[in-house]
Amino acid sequence: MAVETPICDFGWKAPDFSLKGIDGKTYSLADVRGPNGTLVMFICNHCPYVKAIIERLVRDAKELQALGLGVVAIMSNDTETYPDDSFDNMKRFAQQQGFTFPYLIDETQDIARAYDAVCTPDFFGFDKDLGLQYRGRLDASRKETGPADARRELFEAMVQVINTGHGPAEQIPSMGCSIKWRDAG
Repeated sequence: MAVETPICDFGWKAPDFSLKGIDGKTYSLADVRGPNGTLVMFICNHCPYVKAIIERLVRDAKELQALGLGVVAIMSNDTETYPDDSFDNMKRFAQQQGFTFPYLIDETQDIARAYDAVCTPDFFGFDKDLGLQYRGRLDASRKETGPADARRELFEAMVQVINTGHGPAEQIPSMGCSIKWRDAG
């Protein structure tokens, strides 16, 4: 079932985290924060919505990093129920896709809850003071990759945040597969 992200809560502060990356290092928000802003993305390996945008996502992340934006991807799905999202598969996926940013596992799912992440992909674009400015989609892609000339909504929004400190007033929610929560029982 497809899930849409809530409307951007402008100025909401990014929660800190301490998560293991696929490189074996532990990362906090301070480790990934960029001088001009920070993009925190909740993604996974198996979701068709993520697969549809991953090439564009890696391209946009690389270009935004060159502009001083910190970028990090977090995988919060239950890996027992969804073994495609296992730590080893995260390493493979990141290598295949050429990630230029840390890819972290949220084994307890506490960070997804702290961010109120609801789907993969779910994007949180913060200004240099870690205030939320963007909670929209990458582009018009859904389960299929959008047209080659699709507007680069996330990229344009984050360039605006870098240049003005403010995200666009109009944002189209991201859509994707719901986060695969572990059973509480």
